[in-house]
Parts: sequence; C-alpha cells; structure tokens
Amino acid sequence: LDVAMAKPGPLPPQIVTLAGRLRRELDHVDALLESFLALARTQQGPAGDESTLSLGGITSAAIERRAAVISDMALSIDHKECPQARVRGSETLLSRMVDNVIDNAVNHNEPGGWVCVSIEVEGSLARLVVDNGGTVLTQDDVDQLAQPFRRAGAERTGSDKSTGLGLSIVKSIAEVHSGTLELRARTGGGLRVILALPLAAETAAGARP
Repeated sequence: LDVAMAKPGPLPPQIVTLAGRLRRELDHVDALLESFLALARTQQGPAGDESTLSLGGITSAAIERRAAVISDMALSIDHKECPQARVRGSETLLSRMVDNVIDNAVNHNEPGGWVCVSIEVEGSLARLVVDNGGTVLTQDDVDQLAQPFRRAGAERTGSDKSTGLGLSIVKSIAEVHSGTLELRARTGGGLRVILALPLAAETAAGARP
C-alpha cells in the first residue's frame, strides 16, 4: 500500500480515500491477530519471565505510554499509589493486562472526561481499581464485556482500534495468576474495573517492598 501511494504524480482523490480506508482496516486486522495471540498465550499459563513486580510501577508505565492520547482527549487522571502492592507473575502478561485496562478507560471515555486509578492492599490481595466516566451502561451490559467480542453497544467501540478482546485478555491473564476481574456499571456513567491478585509471598509475609 505504501509503495502504491508513493508513486510519482498526483493520485485521484478516490484512490487516496480508498487507501486510507484500507490502511485502517489492515491496522484493525493486525490488532485483532495480535489480540488472538495474546489470548492464546494466556491459556498456556505464565510465561518464563516470572518475577516479583510492583503493581503500581506497571500501572504508572501504562499511563505514561498513553500520555499523548490522554492529552489529546483532555482527560483528567487521578492516580493513587500503594508501594506495598507487589505481585508475582509474568511481567509480559501482567503489563499487557494493565495496559488493556488503562486502554479501556481512556478509549471508551469522553473528551474532557476523567479516569481514577487506585492501587491498594486488602488482606492478602493487591487490588487495581480503575474508574472512568462515559456512557451510562446497565450492569447486564457490563457483565458481558469480559466475553470475547462482546461490547455494550456501538458507542463503546470508540474507534476502529477496538477488537472486542481487551477485557477478555484481562480476565484470562488475571485467572492465570490466580486473580479475579470484576466489572461494575457506574451510576453516573462509565465503568469500574477491579483487578485483584495475590500479594507476592514476601510482601504478604510482611517483608519490606
């Protein structure tokens, strides 16, 4: 497509329009295939890069990677840390899990909206809670979001970047790490995502993080 568009001389407007549409479709297919591969990898269990990780560090990195989109949408981000929230698992998979949660909160938001990210320790669990504003959803709709290709109406697709697999991957990765995913519809609109993972053994035993 790049070679065809790079030929010298002016191109007819309809060709330029068609090329743009094809590029968007190819990008969508690429994202879909990558998501299928990620979902398949989670079914095999944690990867070989297991270590003790800061849930806050993973989350901060995910937010930072989306700084440009957050700025473009003029989103307000409230981020609360908890240094004691350390978990054991695959850095590759856990990073992907948190990336998808932050992506969901950002991409299915409204211009000038908000995202609240909170990390906490509750008993033997580390919890990541992500709230975002947006369209009013019913709990019945939200209960379907972790199923592959389930979306709560067309308004949640946000753009052609959505594959409908983001939260399915989150749920699968959490379960592989003995964790859980909970989704709640917010009364004022938007979604609350709650991820709970077992604390790393040394943290749970009271060792300094």
